[in-house]
Amino acid sequence: MCPKTALMSAWPVLGAAIVACTLFAGDVVAKEVTVAYQVSAKGLDLRQPAGAKEFYGRLKKAAWIVCTHGNRVDLQASPDREGCYEKALGDAIRSTNAPLLTQLYLQTHTLRDAAARGIDVPVQVAAK
Repeated sequence: MCPKTALMSAWPVLGAAIVACTLFAGDVVAKEVTVAYQVSAKGLDLRQPAGAKEFYGRLKKAAWIVCTHGNRVDLQASPDREGCYEKALGDAIRSTNAPLLTQLYLQTHTLRDAAARGIDVPVQVAAK
């Protein structure tokens, strides 16, 4: 098995983590909290459109959760929800580095958005 194949087959086991922006909690003194949400690609083939689409939906949901309530009652949402969401989603797409996920991201984002997040855009995708 070549190293690239081994890496691609490891993604479903490892999953991808989304680390969100800072959230604030507390009444008088704000405490900074970093929320992380593990997203699993287990059972999905990210080289197939259906698997990539399902995983992209999971990443979007996770980004929204960490930038709003973080699945915790005692956290307030980020003051910049949209910016937090875009950063979390972009960071997850970049760290996953799967061409089909990048294509899905580019359906709703520009090449400039991708570049700002450090997402590697394959030449074939950029040419479309």
